[in-house]
Amino acid sequence: MANNDIYRIPPPRRRRLRPNKKRKLPLPPGPAAVPILGNLLWLRHSFSLQNIEPLLRELHSRYGPILTSASAPSRRLRRRPRPRHRALVELGAAFSDRPVPPAARFISADSHVVSSAAYGPLWRLLRRNLVAEILHPSHLRLYAPGRRWVLRLLSDDLRSQSRSSDGGPVAVMPSFQFAMFALLVLMCFGEKLDHESIKQIEIAQRSFLLYVVSNLSVLGILPQITKHIFRNRLKTATALRARQRELFVPLIRAREEFKRKKQQQQQQRRQQNGDQVQEDEERFVYSYVDSLLDMEIPEEGGRKLSEEEMVALCSEFLNAGTDTTSTALQWIMANLVKHRDVQRKLAEEIDRVAAGNAEEDAIREEDLQKMPYLKAVVLEGLRRHPPGHFVLPHAVTEETEITGYRIPKEAAVNFLVAEMGRDGRVWEAPMEFRPERFMEGGDGEGVDAAGVCKGVIKMMPFGAGRRMCPGLGLALLHLECFVAHLVREFEWLPAAEGEEVDLAEKPEFTIVMKNPLRARLVPRSRHAA
Repeated sequence: MANNDIYRIPPPRRRRLRPNKKRKLPLPPGPAAVPILGNLLWLRHSFSLQNIEPLLRELHSRYGPILTSASAPSRRLRRRPRPRHRALVELGAAFSDRPVPPAARFISADSHVVSSAAYGPLWRLLRRNLVAEILHPSHLRLYAPGRRWVLRLLSDDLRSQSRSSDGGPVAVMPSFQFAMFALLVLMCFGEKLDHESIKQIEIAQRSFLLYVVSNLSVLGILPQITKHIFRNRLKTATALRARQRELFVPLIRAREEFKRKKQQQQQQRRQQNGDQVQEDEERFVYSYVDSLLDMEIPEEGGRKLSEEEMVALCSEFLNAGTDTTSTALQWIMANLVKHRDVQRKLAEEIDRVAAGNAEEDAIREEDLQKMPYLKAVVLEGLRRHPPGHFVLPHAVTEETEITGYRIPKEAAVNFLVAEMGRDGRVWEAPMEFRPERFMEGGDGEGVDAAGVCKGVIKMMPFGAGRRMCPGLGLALLHLECFVAHLVREFEWLPAAEGEEVDLAEKPEFTIVMKNPLRARLVPRSRHAA
């Protein structure tokens, strides 16, 4: 019966209330609200993510799967699994807007970025540009040399650290983050920057985002008052954004000059040789900045993006592709250290598929399609340890009805992502790490990269519906490449013989390991010398 509650959901109905009836459908239940302050007093002990999730689980056990949490100035609805497909897919248009974040002018150039733009023409333009020009599979193939470059950097870095510690444990997360960030910088700006330049951008990016997330959320509470009380925080955020501009704008302008010269050279060659221009002379890695420089906004007279808007979009691109993916990578590798049998089985699959490659240590990207167990390991990592336990909030554009409750216009709606992947009514032994569940006969068989199986959302590490993360394909490609490479290069052992890997969680910008992974890295036999 519990399974029917999950899988067989009656379709939501929109009712036109009769004019002669004054009553409205009820809101979803929730704790009592205090006038003006909403539930803030009830939530007085829950201003951190460590406390908010246990609190929401308690509320759901008390009030049911759909929950109202009123907070000034808007009503926030916390949802659990049952209505998610109806809300995000079948009623997708009504749930496709975003609430305006309190720090919009700092973090997103007044919401001129993909993740927070209002649902409409600008959002469609920004998302279409990102998906079609950068994240399309045909374009991702152009970055294969860049991926090989950062994987070599990562292997050399880890090998050097292991030797320096005489085979002792290595703290791997900083290396994961730097390698992932270096790759995203290449994709963003079209340049292989040196280590120091990449590090400067990484520090500026992380400092800005962590400060905004940690210190500016309070501006969402009575903003006309708090913006004066916390004006020093606003000054600090402004200074951190200025540092980003110092680093990003020269790279944007350099790319603009490169494009101009490249176009001139191509035109001159065409004039000299007609249309007979060799393809390899015309091709160069098309970066995200290239697409932003080419973009025009029809609804605003065909204007080009400002440098401030391009800085915000580049910041979003670097953040979205780095922290979440490197966090997921650390969780996957931690589980491979903990579950040696899984690591052994994965290494056998990788060696079998890559055995005939010309370069002994190279894994071609077409090889990834022949590694079903690798894909299962990655999906299991995302199910068990989604980098974010909440999706970005959705805003309701028109009043609607879900399972007998009224969802008012402008309500902010969120979903408990981690709870979906750990629901014992959907997954067998959900807290165990079992990649086999995504193989034939498992309870995750047929679940695609978006977490959907036969029209049912069983997990949603990338969100769902129209606001699903557009970088889903890129994230999976990077995770598969990095995991396969790291397992082929090294045997991953606990920090000390018999020591258990601690899988306790800690919320930062993503949900990270409370005690970051430290592992002994033993080079596989071909590198042992």
